[in-house]
Amino acid sequence: MPDYRRSLAVLFDRDGTLVRDVPYNADPALVTAMPGARAAVERLRQAGVPVGVVTNQSGVARGLIAPGALRRVNERVEELLGPFDVWAVCPHAEDDGCYCRKPRPGLVLWAAAALGVRPGDCAVIGDIGRDMAAARAAGARGILVPTPVTLPAEVADAPEVAATIGEAVERALG
Repeated sequence: MPDYRRSLAVLFDRDGTLVRDVPYNADPALVTAMPGARAAVERLRQAGVPVGVVTNQSGVARGLIAPGALRRVNERVEELLGPFDVWAVCPHAEDDGCYCRKPRPGLVLWAAAALGVRPGDCAVIGDIGRDMAAARAAGARGILVPTPVTLPAEVADAPEVAATIGEAVERALG
């Protein structure tokens, strides 16, 4: 039986949640933090809560982002927001049928296992319906932080909605 040492972990979507969404970004210079992201992630670290990133990056499969460029972009995210305890990245294209690509649960399940928590003890914070669907499929809690690209139906279907990433973190901690 696994040893579940922690009772909460928070997993963030990368693009549109932690950093501004630049489609198929392969340039670290284009990475900018979303408003309040640094403070929200720091709040969790100060509370002793493990933090991770769960992100679809189909640009790798499509040949638009080299693996090294993806690594440098993710390193830039950490320069801006501090280190994450786990990175779960799906490099596959939508047609690949992989288990990890959101809305499937693979990234959330893998990140939870890497952090030593049950999926049900994870909160997934994201900006679109795929993030919420992956959380639901994994048995995790989903908290949507809408942006201008979030569809009204995604907001209506979300289990929880927060106006800001900071509010989402406070909900996860509460």
